Amino acid sequence: MWATDESGAAAIFATQLDDFLGGGPVQFRELQNNESITFLGYFKSGIKYQSGGVASGFQHVVTNDMSVRRLLHIKGRRAIRATEVPLSWQSFNQGDCFIVDLGKDIYQWCGGECNRYERLKAAQVAIDALGPKPSLTPGTPDDDKVDSSNKKKGALYMISDVTGSMKTSVVAQSSPFLQAMLSADECYILDNGVDRNVFVWKGPKANTTERKAAMSAAVKFIKDKGYSAKTQVQVLPAGGETTLFKQFFSDWKDKDQTMGPSKAYTIGRIAKVEQVPFDASTLHSNSAMAAQHGMVDDGSGKVQIWRVEDGARVAVEPSTYGQFYGGDCYLILYSYRPGGREQHIIYTWQGLKCTKDELAASAFLTVKLDDSMGGSPVQVRVTQGQEPPHLMSLFQGKPMIIHSGGTSRKGGQTAAGGKRLFQLRQSSSRATRAVEVEPLASNLNTNDVFVLKTPDATLVWRGLGASDEEMAGAKHVAAVLGGGTTDVTEGKEPASFWSALGGKKDYQTSKSLQNAVKAPRLFGCSNKTGRLIVEEVPGDFNQSDLATDDVMLLDTWDQVFLWVGNDANTVEKTGAPKIAKEYVDSDPSGRRGLPIATVKQGAEPPIFTGWFQAWDAKMWDSDALAKLF
Repeated sequence: MWATDESGAAAIFATQLDDFLGGGPVQFRELQNNESITFLGYFKSGIKYQSGGVASGFQHVVTNDMSVRRLLHIKGRRAIRATEVPLSWQSFNQGDCFIVDLGKDIYQWCGGECNRYERLKAAQVAIDALGPKPSLTPGTPDDDKVDSSNKKKGALYMISDVTGSMKTSVVAQSSPFLQAMLSADECYILDNGVDRNVFVWKGPKANTTERKAAMSAAVKFIKDKGYSAKTQVQVLPAGGETTLFKQFFSDWKDKDQTMGPSKAYTIGRIAKVEQVPFDASTLHSNSAMAAQHGMVDDGSGKVQIWRVEDGARVAVEPSTYGQFYGGDCYLILYSYRPGGREQHIIYTWQGLKCTKDELAASAFLTVKLDDSMGGSPVQVRVTQGQEPPHLMSLFQGKPMIIHSGGTSRKGGQTAAGGKRLFQLRQSSSRATRAVEVEPLASNLNTNDVFVLKTPDATLVWRGLGASDEEMAGAKHVAAVLGGGTTDVTEGKEPASFWSALGGKKDYQTSKSLQNAVKAPRLFGCSNKTGRLIVEEVPGDFNQSDLATDDVMLLDTWDQVFLWVGNDANTVEKTGAPKIAKEYVDSDPSGRRGLPIATVKQGAEPPIFTGWFQAWDAKMWDSDALAKLF
């Protein structure tokens, strides 16, 4: 926990940094245990709270202490948090997972009431290091959720200092609002306190005093309203409005919003600042853009890649950099010099079809490499299919190619199939990923480019919503696969194309996906705690975020899908449709009467799978939990 003086200093520094950057950044006030979905989305593997603080003149901190003894309490199904608690049996309960860190040895322990999805998030390991185990208390539920009928209601206030002190006046008592209510000459507070959110919108022509006092005005507003101290605050400049803010307006239009086919929205980016396009040349001077796209630089630094083989690091041939196999694990060391000082990132890439021994070895080798560099590198664990934009950018204009299986080991390659299909999609940072999918027509997507390799030909299929950059990346993939290429345009496919894919079938051709300007959002509906609650999946989501023991809600703006996992219980199956209807009816943007489609695990149609890159129809054929043991 922070001290009051540190909290005040942080607010001052945030204001100074905002001024330095011209008032353009979006500001978030985050509180421990109550972080926003946007913040949590940057840490897909979860966040860890440690006791104490950073080293300073007042406090000595020992790093990499191998004699440490501590206990981390793992909590959450979508947003994973690890909090340091006393190393005692009194800290344990039957409903959660725990990590026991004994320095050289680390144990993971799961309570008897944990379900399959939680055990998958924290692989169960039996421990006996704490002495005889007494009886344990039942699991405690997560924080109560605000009643859904009030969850997304808002009120709009104008901020003014004409009287010599900051005052607020009501503009509209309840949402949805009209965009015209926001004047460029003023600052406003959008009150969503019932959901612990308060937004401050800064008009571009508002006076300097009002703009600088935005955060303090929000904090005072929260106090005056008697809202929880855990209420989150977002300060937004005009043109930098987040999706969560814009949803309160029924007629919101962005300045550069167009009609007709366009690039699909980057899947899962809940609070993307749409007015900040990616420009690699300004990464170091535009912090808002760098954070938005998850980019520390343009990827032009030094890259070294090793493959995990027999418990050791084996250097990968540089000419094959950018190709990754699902049967392998890799260590990627990236070195760069921001401001002249060398810094490092270690990406640990783990294939979906690698062995358990390789998974363990990759983690061990990462720590060993980090130790050899004095503990200075940033470590990023990456699971196949969840590569961050910066990792994809390391290959300098060439797409990152991900083979579904096999290995790059010398003499150990698995024979490739007679037909192979690669899907290419560009990220918000303009880096392209090529992912191998099953060669079936149902896996095509009108928004992407696909490379089909057969024994007789290499075909490059371009969907109507695909970009020129994706097409250029496809040419590189085709060259790697070998053979001459033939371009195929969607709607003009020869019969041989469909024949190679097992016959023509329905695939994702949704115009709504082509024209998407709102970020799709994924929620999990679960009654694990004894009551039915809904949690949003933070950050980029993919197929592995669909919990088979839950009902999931996918909001694609003009349609809502309910995905029913095979292991979902009766309460979840019967309660989720009601939640979906309340979710739509309570939307502050005024959406009403949207179609709500229910799909079953294993029988997903293309209009659903198209929102997930590289959908694997065979994922449900095996037990993901069993792979960890």
